[in-house]
Amino acid sequence: MSSADAAQIAAPLSQGVGYGIVVGVGAAFAVGMSLLSWVLSRYMGEIQDSEMFMTAKHSVQTGLTASAVVSSWTIATTLLTSTTYGYMYGVSGPFWYAAGACVQIMLFSVAAVELKRKAPNTQTFLQVVKVRYGTTAHLVFTAYSFVYQTITSVNLLVGGSAIFAAVTDVNRDAICFLFPIGVVIYTLMGGIKATFITDWVHTVIIYVIMITALFVLYATSDIAGSPGRVWELLKEAGELHPVEGNAGGAYLTMRSQQGGYVGLVFIGAGFAACVDSQLFQKAIASDPRSTSMGYILGGMAWFTIPFVLASTFGLAAAALEQLPEWPTYPNRMNSYETSAGLAMPYGAIALMGNGGAVAVLLMIFMAVTSAMSSETVATTALVTYNVYKAYIKPQAHGRELLYFSHFITVGFAIFASGIAVAFNHGGFSVGFLITAIGIFVDSAIVPMACTIMWKKQSRLAAIVAPLAGSVAGILAWFLTAYTHYGVISIDTLNQNLPLVAGNIMALTAPLVLTPLITYIRPDNFDWATFREKIERGDDEHVTLEGEVIDTTEAAAILAERERHEAENDSVLLKARNRAIYLSSFLTISLVILWPIPMYASEYIFSKRFFTGWAVVLFIWAFLAALAITLLPIYEGRHALKLLFEHVTGQRKPAKPVGSSVVLSIDGVQDSEYDGNSAAVKSPSAGEKA
Repeated sequence: MSSADAAQIAAPLSQGVGYGIVVGVGAAFAVGMSLLSWVLSRYMGEIQDSEMFMTAKHSVQTGLTASAVVSSWTIATTLLTSTTYGYMYGVSGPFWYAAGACVQIMLFSVAAVELKRKAPNTQTFLQVVKVRYGTTAHLVFTAYSFVYQTITSVNLLVGGSAIFAAVTDVNRDAICFLFPIGVVIYTLMGGIKATFITDWVHTVIIYVIMITALFVLYATSDIAGSPGRVWELLKEAGELHPVEGNAGGAYLTMRSQQGGYVGLVFIGAGFAACVDSQLFQKAIASDPRSTSMGYILGGMAWFTIPFVLASTFGLAAAALEQLPEWPTYPNRMNSYETSAGLAMPYGAIALMGNGGAVAVLLMIFMAVTSAMSSETVATTALVTYNVYKAYIKPQAHGRELLYFSHFITVGFAIFASGIAVAFNHGGFSVGFLITAIGIFVDSAIVPMACTIMWKKQSRLAAIVAPLAGSVAGILAWFLTAYTHYGVISIDTLNQNLPLVAGNIMALTAPLVLTPLITYIRPDNFDWATFREKIERGDDEHVTLEGEVIDTTEAAAILAERERHEAENDSVLLKARNRAIYLSSFLTISLVILWPIPMYASEYIFSKRFFTGWAVVLFIWAFLAALAITLLPIYEGRHALKLLFEHVTGQRKPAKPVGSSVVLSIDGVQDSEYDGNSAAVKSPSAGEKA
């Protein structure tokens, strides 16, 4: 093995630290979330029927939806690759990564609202595809979603295990199997609701570490300590080793050819996530009144993760590499270290010593496990509803679906871990998988959007356009690599230009193919069909003992639900229009109005301008952190108060049946009913109360 194929330094931390974080922190979350699920069941009547496990009774509010979006989008590669781009290309890398990959979240808010409006009872998006187009199209879209979810899960484990191995010298294969254990435990206990709560906890921890590092680099560090000093170090770095394609070879410019390619790559690769059924799963689980704002707020908050983190650790790596504090000094990072994403831990070690390495490992752990939980729930829902119930046992009742979903949760974790081990030994870098996946699945984006937004799209277009688009994207990817570099290999395919060609071709080909194929024989789909043919689980009225609720009570609950659905339709229509305007404005601002004038001007940041740039980092980081941390607490204040009263004995525990069913009424928060509400009880039960 050559020196360029391995890290130049020994692991700075011991194996005990690595295994301690993965096993110890994982066990703490597993126990904590399992205990929380028991408390919610015992005192708030939240029964884990199939609807609660898969959809949280469609009741999650804006704050938790936003934090879940941030957490789902923050995979290990987000942290590692964005930091690497900051190290390689300077200030343009973090910005283009963040802008290119966040606009999809905000644009997705429109599709999320439309799904809630037209198919309020759906458990997965793929059920909608089957109802509209039938078996063939359903299998095509199911395959696209499953491939993306598998590759994403594998990428989480590959990236996380690589960093843990580099920093603590643990066994990468062992870490791939240890990561999912805690995830599986609390997912089995609490379903998607536990996923939302752990997403919030993980995201808050990442924000705390991010803001701490921001202060260290730009305010308190002995080797940097101010925006002015960082500017001086970056200017020196640009003179010592100029960045090819950057204006003046400087790190301090948005005029970066490769940085611009990064933006294009992630505009394409980022849309691939819209194929991921877990993103739809979060929309399905959200309260109808909070869906659009949850996604828009989540998109703006997520922007800070790569923008601020990479502008901290990535720029720190570029600035400090020339100083004795740098781990590999006097050498720069080699190709292996760069592709493995080691700019982030090396930058943290240079800034904060071994404590910085521990902080990075904690962030990686949070990113891997929270996203893994989301992917596990989504894949479980996909297989349960779109394979088992759709084709193997259509008459399966809710409780049987719940048991089957538990089996899939465990099986998928083992399956993904096994593939991750194979990828570890195949030489794939953490950046390769996430930048290339869009080439394979982006072609499904336009047909998926049209499924719930254009009633004329034909079944033939829904089947042919994705497949043809994938073939076109792969051809563009391979041919660009061959014509520019003379050979097709992992290295040439991982270059920015071939990735741009493949991703953009896969994304845009269906824009032409879908209408062309559709107008051969356009459809005229009736949206009401979704409401008629997609029903909720049949076990959501079952108690812990398996007893069915009173008929009078059930009728009252169904009548209440119908009233809320009628109200929600008008609310969701307004929310959709608002989402269109907001997401369009924010997208144009982030990818055109802000960066393009700076790119065109070839401006190199002055010390004063860079100081202002750093101020923007602080403002954006604090606003996002406050919103994601405090909004869920504020929205759940009544439920938290109610739970406290139950636990302390000030109020009798909620009746399991009543509370469970009340939670299933869209738009009604937990706090509005405590299981003793006359609005959802039969007269006899009310008299007894």
